[in-house]
Amino acid sequence: MELLYGPIKDYAWGSRCAIAELQGRPVPSEGPEAELWLGAHPGAPASVDRDGGRVALTEVLAADPAGWLGRRVVDRFGARLPFLLKVLAAAAPLSLQAHPDAEQARAGYAADDARCDGHRNYVDPFHKPELLVALGPMEALCGFRDPAVSAEVLAGLGVPELGPVLDALDAGAAGLAEAVRLLLTWPTADRAGLVAAVRKASVRRAAVAGPDAELVELLAEAYPADPGVVVALLLNRVRLAPGEAIWMPAGNLHAYLRGTGVEVMAASDNVLRGGLTRKRVDVAELLRVLRFEVLDQPVVAPRPVADGVVTWPVPVTDFALHRVTVGRQPEVTLTVPGPWLVLCTSGQVDVADMVAPVTLGTGQAAVGSAAGGSLTVSGAGEVYVASPGHC
Repeated sequence: MELLYGPIKDYAWGSRCAIAELQGRPVPSEGPEAELWLGAHPGAPASVDRDGGRVALTEVLAADPAGWLGRRVVDRFGARLPFLLKVLAAAAPLSLQAHPDAEQARAGYAADDARCDGHRNYVDPFHKPELLVALGPMEALCGFRDPAVSAEVLAGLGVPELGPVLDALDAGAAGLAEAVRLLLTWPTADRAGLVAAVRKASVRRAAVAGPDAELVELLAEAYPADPGVVVALLLNRVRLAPGEAIWMPAGNLHAYLRGTGVEVMAASDNVLRGGLTRKRVDVAELLRVLRFEVLDQPVVAPRPVADGVVTWPVPVTDFALHRVTVGRQPEVTLTVPGPWLVLCTSGQVDVADMVAPVTLGTGQAAVGSAAGGSLTVSGAGEVYVASPGHC
């Protein structure tokens, strides 16, 4: 194992407290700090110490892919680390977004290569399923809720312009696609009026609408002419307690609202946005990849696998995530195969593989190669361990 140093993305929605506090730096930070990236994604690779300086993990892996990644991972994913570990810290809502499946990503990347206008939806040929585990209270929108519930909420607003959307929702799950299409393709000249009418109605009905009225106000304050404010009312609003997770497979429409969590994902940066953002939006492509299915239970509870160890099972082979807690249990051995990315979120721990040990304080990270065998954690604290899934 060796220390890993991750870059921080300064997206505007980021917190000025969460990541700085985790790493023991002064609060508030000079600017927003949205994501701490721990991995070998070419867009922002983490680094390790080499010969008195720091070298990008991408370079280390490229010099010995089979030794670092292991033959199992290279045969399945090629000479690249197939997963990325992040700390996500949202002080403001993120965009309405979804990610493509593997086949859509490959086809979309090839199609974008052939375009002549310079615009890209797909920046790599990989899918991007995600799992986020809350470090503190966290709120998100995740998947479509029962259309009957959404129809009742929208009807209660008494906004006549929403009539066609209500007609679509009356068809149940079969009408979700049409309802979303109607809203995201709302005439540009009329968007501000629609959001203003919904906002006014939700304020009037705040005592009845409750969380839905609060959601409209939160989003409309930042995006007063974006019909994504109304699309948000079609989604599950999720409140995560620490340790609870949400799973975002391909085609799942979602948006983080606020809070801090540990996120593990396939190592891709393919994001299709439909609204609530100032970044590139491609509604047609988003609608093409969305899965218009009702998600009854978006929250994933941790599953114990051993004393001091929990996981959140996911149906992909790109990654697995475990949380290891030591103190009451003085030492835990994790037998999942490497390579590993390890993040300490509290206390001080010693993390050792069969190559070398490393000591991590809160906010520090480490990386270990597939040659390391098993992983042993001791001390008093908590770490998250990302590794390949079962290939």
